[in-house]
Amino acid sequence: MLRNIGAVLAGLLVGACANMALVMANMMAFPPPGALDMADPVAFAAYVAGLPARAFVVPVLAHLTQAALGGWLAARLAGSRPRELAMVVGVLTVMGSVQNMATIGGPAWMWAELPLELALAWGAGGLELRRRARAGDRGTAPG
Repeated sequence: MLRNIGAVLAGLLVGACANMALVMANMMAFPPPGALDMADPVAFAAYVAGLPARAFVVPVLAHLTQAALGGWLAARLAGSRPRELAMVVGVLTVMGSVQNMATIGGPAWMWAELPLELALAWGAGGLELRRRARAGDRGTAPG
């Protein structure tokens, strides 16, 4: 059980780091005003509201990357139930995306990413299940 908890935490951490790296790179392409206080949700929401639609493509990819990469890592490190652990990361990613969209905003089409986040986490868990099945066919220990 501790291994599975650690797997989920590692997946969340690595996925979140990948997400933030992409978002920060996107902010270099669409820089905020110099006086923007990133901790002020009203000011940050106003900055986001002024962005063109194309500025949201990379954040969507960042969220999808978090679900896929984090889900895969959780599944890979899992002692058991790799798909379920990948889905834990996927569900938590969706929850974070919903919170961001509800508080920060963005174009309505971004809501379409939510089922994709779950699908990518599901697929990441499936990749690990297939890897373990192949490893078992060769007589080696999975995991």
